[in-house]
Amino acid sequence: MTPPLPLVELGFPLGIRLTHAFNLVFLTLLVRSGIEILGGHPMLYFNDHCRPGSEWIRFTSKRMFRNQRWTAEDEKQPYTPWVALPGRDNLGLGRFWHFVAVVGWLVTGVIYLLVLTTSEQWQRLVPTSWDVLRHAWEAAIAYLRLDIPRAGHPYNALQQLTYFAVVFVLTPLQISTGLAMSPALAGRFPWFPRLFGGRQAARSVHFLGLMAFVAFTVHHIALVIAHGLRDGLAAIVLGVEAPTAAQQAVAVAIALAFLAALIVLHIWATRRSLRKPRAMRDALQRIVDPVQARLLQPLISRQRYQPESITADPRPNGRPPRHERYREFVERGFSGWRFDISGLVEQRLSLSLDELRRVEPEHQVTLHKCIQGWSYIAAWQGVPLKALLDRCRPTPQARYILFRTFDDKWEEPGHGEYYCVIDLDLARVPQTLLAYDMNGQPLPTAFGAPLRLRLENQLGYKMVKWIRSMELIASYDDIGAGYGGWRADLLHYSRLAPI
Repeated sequence: MTPPLPLVELGFPLGIRLTHAFNLVFLTLLVRSGIEILGGHPMLYFNDHCRPGSEWIRFTSKRMFRNQRWTAEDEKQPYTPWVALPGRDNLGLGRFWHFVAVVGWLVTGVIYLLVLTTSEQWQRLVPTSWDVLRHAWEAAIAYLRLDIPRAGHPYNALQQLTYFAVVFVLTPLQISTGLAMSPALAGRFPWFPRLFGGRQAARSVHFLGLMAFVAFTVHHIALVIAHGLRDGLAAIVLGVEAPTAAQQAVAVAIALAFLAALIVLHIWATRRSLRKPRAMRDALQRIVDPVQARLLQPLISRQRYQPESITADPRPNGRPPRHERYREFVERGFSGWRFDISGLVEQRLSLSLDELRRVEPEHQVTLHKCIQGWSYIAAWQGVPLKALLDRCRPTPQARYILFRTFDDKWEEPGHGEYYCVIDLDLARVPQTLLAYDMNGQPLPTAFGAPLRLRLENQLGYKMVKWIRSMELIASYDDIGAGYGGWRADLLHYSRLAPI
C-alpha cells in the first residue's frame, strides 16, 4: 500500500485562488484571439511549404480558383465576433490581444509557481511514487463506471497526473511552440523550430495545445460539478473545506459575479476593438511593443536552408500594382527604372537595376513567414542594404528608412500607396538585402519585381515589394497616419514584426 503523502493544508491559499481566476481570464482571451489569428490563414500543416492540398485540416469552406490567379489574401476567413476577438478580419488587433494575454498569462503562471514551490502546495500536483499510475488507472475505471473515485490529498491519482501534465508539460509546450513561430527567434536559432518539425508543425502543435487547454477546462469544470459543485467552489473561492451552507452560498455568489465580470470584459474588449480600433491598438501596443523591441527585435538571423529545400511554386501575396508607370516598366523589362536614395544622407543616389546588380551581391536561402501564418522557402539574391548605406552615408539625424513602392493598393481604393518604415539598425544587419533575384531567376512580378526588401528576422509584411525609392528620415510621425507603415496605419498591425 502506498504510504500517505504529508498532509497538505486542505484549503487553497490566496495566491493559488487568485492565479486560478486570472488564469481563466487570460486563457479565454488567448482562445478567442487565437481564433482571430487562425482566420488569417485557416489551414494547418506539418510542412513549411504550405502548398494547397498539403494541409491536414482546414477551417474554411473556401476553395482556391483553378483557372485564375489567386493570392493568400483570397484565403482569409473572417470569423464572427461571437467567437473571435475581435472578429471580422482584424488580424492586427487579434495579434495584439493575443500577445497582451500571453504576457498576463505568463506573469500569472510565474506567480502560481512561486506560490507552489514556496509552500507545501506542490504536493497537490507532483507525484512521489510510481504507484500513482496504478491508482490513476483505478480512478479512470471508476469514472467510466460513472462512480466517484476515492479522494486523495486532496486529489485522486488521475486528477493529480492530469494537473501535473497541464502545468509542467502542456504549458511549457505552448510557450515553446509559440516562440518557435517568431521569425526573429527562429532566424537567430534555426534549430529551435526544427525541434517540432518546423515552423508549421509548431503552429499545428500550438493549435492542438490550445484545444487541449479548452478540453481540460471543460473536463475540469465537469469534474468539479461531479465531485460537488458548492464544496468545490468553497475550496477554490474561499479556501475552506467542509464549508457551511452560508459559506457555500457566498462562494457561489462570488463565482457567479466573477463569471459575469468575465463576460462583460469580453463584450467590452470586442465592441471597443471594433468601434475604436485605433484607440484600442494604441493601448495594447504600449504593452506589446516594448517587449518585442527589447527581447526579439535585436536578434540577428542566421538562417541557412539548403537549396534542395526550396518550395516549388510558392504562394504569392497581394496583386501586382496597376500603377501606369509600373506597367510601362514591366513592358520594358524595367529598362529606365531607377532606385532613388534620398533624405538625411550626405550623398543622394539614383541607381538602375544593372547598377544594383554590379554591387557585390549576397545570396541566401531562407524561410519566408507571412503574418497570416503560411510560409515558404526561397533563395534570394540582391544587394546588401548595408552596402548602399555605406555609399549614401546617413547623417547623424537619420533613424529610420522609408520605403516607397509602386503598390497603389487598387484592391482597396482610397487607402493610398503602400509604404513601410524600418529602423536604421535593422537595415545594417546580415541577411537584410534588396533582392532582385528569386530562386536563381529575376524576381517575378508577383513577388515584387524589380526589387523587394528582405528582413529575415521579421514577418513578411515588412518586406515591401515593388520598391521605387528609399528615404532616410528622423521621424515617421508625419508620414501616412504616423504608425510607420501602410498596414500599421490601416490594418492596425505593429510597426515591429519579430513575432
